[in-house]
Amino acid sequence: MFEQHPYGKLIGEYIQNAEFPKQPADLYDPIKYILSLAGKRIRPMLVLMGAKLFGKENLEEVVPASIAIEYFHNFSLIHDDIMDRAPLRRGQATVHQKWNDNVAILSGDALLVKAYQELGKSPADRIPDLLQVFSKIALEVCEGQQLDMDFEKTAHVSEDDYLNMIRLKTSVLLGGALQMGAILAHADANQQKLIYDFGVNLGIAFQLQDDYLDVYGDPNTFGKQVGGDILCNKKTYLRIKTEQLIDSDARVEFEELIQSDSILDTEKVSRMKNLYAQFNIDGYAEEIKLRFMDLAYNKLDEIAVPESQKEELKKLADTLMHRTR
Repeated sequence: MFEQHPYGKLIGEYIQNAEFPKQPADLYDPIKYILSLAGKRIRPMLVLMGAKLFGKENLEEVVPASIAIEYFHNFSLIHDDIMDRAPLRRGQATVHQKWNDNVAILSGDALLVKAYQELGKSPADRIPDLLQVFSKIALEVCEGQQLDMDFEKTAHVSEDDYLNMIRLKTSVLLGGALQMGAILAHADANQQKLIYDFGVNLGIAFQLQDDYLDVYGDPNTFGKQVGGDILCNKKTYLRIKTEQLIDSDARVEFEELIQSDSILDTEKVSRMKNLYAQFNIDGYAEEIKLRFMDLAYNKLDEIAVPESQKEELKKLADTLMHRTR
């Protein structure tokens, strides 16, 4: 769906034509491999949309910054997959599976450096502000990933702590991508803040939708194992809300499902979904997702550009919130 968007095609062509050294092959082949798997490429598209929103006509000047965002995102995926021991990414073998951990770590590092090189191709007067935003969000994504790993060792995670983690791990990259587009279009600081906040709130809603789809998505369209978060005891919004609301009787079953290794996968998912239904967890998940969507749209409404220029972002947000995968 996004790949056919003109911006998606522009980004795809740039990456396809990007030249990487041939040697060392084990450094650059994994980079070319992960980039060839494509994905939705929403984040680099947001850089272009942010620039267009504020009237930027020459999008060729914006493309390098959008590629920097795409390179950074893929760097983070390579390293996240190592930490998660994930076998698949976008339906194909992860870099560490296809090569090994050391190759994946080093090629990820190289891709991060390539991201900064791309950023350096932006108009000279924009580079200092772009670097400041890019470096800030890059560090915050790392903070979010560390918090996510810390949660695995934490008995109880609060709703606020979870929302802060997904803000850092997922959402600031969306907000930062839009802000970088605004910087390239010479938007003022207030307008930059508004578009950043739009992206962050949209990103939180996006991740909450992902949590929901993991449990209630159609296995034929979701693209991942439905119930995967339940099976690996991941602390998602749905699980955290359940733990917050359940009574003492239900808590016995909840703890059994979390702690037992002898329950069949299908039974574990089914029984946890029954607990979710008992306490209207899907309703709470939908409600909080819509709350963050409203916050996002309110920020977009405040931006001082003609309404017609906001349509593309509204359409994207609507598509993201009604996706099935």
